[in-house]
Amino acid sequence: MKQMSVENDSLVTEFIFMGLTDQPEFQLPLFFVFLLNYIVTVMGNLSLMILICLNSHLHTPMYFFLFNLSFVDFCYSLVCNPKMLMGFISEKSISYTGCMTQLFFFCFFGNSECYVLTAMAYDRYVAICKPLMYTILMSPKICSLLMLASYLMGFASAVAHTTCMIRLSFCDSNIINHYMCEIFPLLQLSCSSTYANELVSSLIACIVVIVSGLVILTSYASILLNIVRMSSATGWSKAMGTCGSHIVTVSLFYGSGLLTYVKPASTESVDQGKFFSVFYILVVPMLNPLIYSLRNKDVKLAARRTMMRSTNSVKR
Repeated sequence: MKQMSVENDSLVTEFIFMGLTDQPEFQLPLFFVFLLNYIVTVMGNLSLMILICLNSHLHTPMYFFLFNLSFVDFCYSLVCNPKMLMGFISEKSISYTGCMTQLFFFCFFGNSECYVLTAMAYDRYVAICKPLMYTILMSPKICSLLMLASYLMGFASAVAHTTCMIRLSFCDSNIINHYMCEIFPLLQLSCSSTYANELVSSLIACIVVIVSGLVILTSYASILLNIVRMSSATGWSKAMGTCGSHIVTVSLFYGSGLLTYVKPASTESVDQGKFFSVFYILVVPMLNPLIYSLRNKDVKLAARRTMMRSTNSVKR
């Protein structure tokens, strides 16, 4: 363990990941499993972003938000996956600076995704409950402001988490019980008071729950009431088709997040959280483009048109 002396305190200058498992026989199979996950995640989200950009009929608020969701998931995978993959086949260490950088972007994109999903829920609410006002309430300016606010909220939370983490001292162990630089595994290693970090984490969690959770629940409660009032089966089908993909995405993301973080703080809970986090950090970003592509006629049509244009250009 590399160390340096500052004010009579020995500060860790690098961390070592325990990873998902310390069993050598599982390292190579897990590497290929998560390499496939990484490739599908990157290609899926990148393809969806390209489709939205190239097809004018997808230049609507709904697909503007979907583009941003894919962008966040794409960046999320770049932050988390490469270092994890390296840990399966080579060095599991990361520098102190690299760890804080990874923590910052993990918090930034993770919190931004919460607010992007919130904006998408509001968009669905306006589309179903206030269709005559849709073009006004979801104008390009308002959509851009919603996304700007989402990224600013994510940036503010990332700055708060990282600033609080930097002020801590790490003196003894430098082994992180995780496959990446996550907040709570890092707090377990600190030899200074973590009260401020825990307070900031609780405050940010409360803000996310109050702002994001409340808006999403209120939006879908209003949508549900609106659907109940519909007399036609066509109205029901159209409403569920509009909201179905987003409901699945929100359920997967928030469900796995709650399993990871809402539990007593202990070594066992950190171990459990490490495995639950695989789902919302690695699996959900891979599934999102598939969920929206397989259940969406507009995306399928855009994919066919893009493939036909590409084929025709090659023939020429």
